[in-house]
Amino acid sequence: MDRDQHELQFLGFLGVYRETSKIILKWRRIFAQITLALILPLCVVFLAHSAVSQLLSFKIIDHEFDRDYTWEGSPRYRDLSRMLKKEWVAFWLFKLGYFIFVFIFSLLSTSAVVYTVACIYAAKQITFKKIMSVVPIVWKRLMVTFLWSFATLFASVVVAIALLIAWVVIVRIFRLGPGPGIAILVILLILYVIVFVYITMIWQLASVISVLEDVYGRKAMEKSKRLIEGKMGMSVGCFLGVLMWFAQVQASFECFVVLDLVDGIGTKIGVGLICLLLLLTVVLFGLVVQTVIYFVCKSYHHENIDKSSLSDHLEVYLGDYVPLKANSVQLEQLHV
Repeated sequence: MDRDQHELQFLGFLGVYRETSKIILKWRRIFAQITLALILPLCVVFLAHSAVSQLLSFKIIDHEFDRDYTWEGSPRYRDLSRMLKKEWVAFWLFKLGYFIFVFIFSLLSTSAVVYTVACIYAAKQITFKKIMSVVPIVWKRLMVTFLWSFATLFASVVVAIALLIAWVVIVRIFRLGPGPGIAILVILLILYVIVFVYITMIWQLASVISVLEDVYGRKAMEKSKRLIEGKMGMSVGCFLGVLMWFAQVQASFECFVVLDLVDGIGTKIGVGLICLLLLLTVVLFGLVVQTVIYFVCKSYHHENIDKSSLSDHLEVYLGDYVPLKANSVQLEQLHV
């Protein structure tokens, strides 16, 4: 990272994207290795999940439809019932396996990219072997932070469902017309999207904090909330930019590959490979972006990160990862 720390605070939406692009291009070899080892399996499974889920769902729907039009006491009905039980078990086992795989590789990828960017910032020599030796230890801290973030998101979903039920009750009791009822529903949806985006941004920054500092879980989320203050607009812009890019790639894969909107197996394979390459780029870019945002927020709050201390705490001693202590991160307050 070529910029001085005090210059980072002035980076906006486009500045963060330019800094991220420079980092990836300058260190493209190490990022390519991380991508092939960790991000590629994650993206392959993510895209394959769409196709397999559609196949399993369509089979279940077809057999459910056949059973509905079959006499209940017939052998055919019993055979379809047994078949559906097996298919539902396979469907949920597949979903569980997918979630576990994505969960693990997401944490491993985040650990590797955040650690790499921190080493680049500290002007520390890094090798792929060293990164891979640190990652299995760092990701455990990320897991705790993820569980806290998931609990927060789950609580927000529960509140949203409660508000939706309250909306239905109010509409029925007060016999609201379609206009006021839809207006209230739109307001509730907007509020939920805002809360979802906010919690996700807090989670992403907390993930970086969990790798680079001595706090994780709830404390990392609290610190993330404090750091993001004053840079909310920039963070939202960066987050939504990556999210829209991600959604476009997923939608393209769903339309042209999963839903068979293109003819020919060769064309489908070609489109699938293009979507895979784009998804690899999006995921890597997004992980580097959230790490750059961390340094930007630290600079904005005039919290100096001493590069020599950062380098020392990124070392691996006898296989033990030493996280960056909070008193090393905030060595002094810089007044620029």
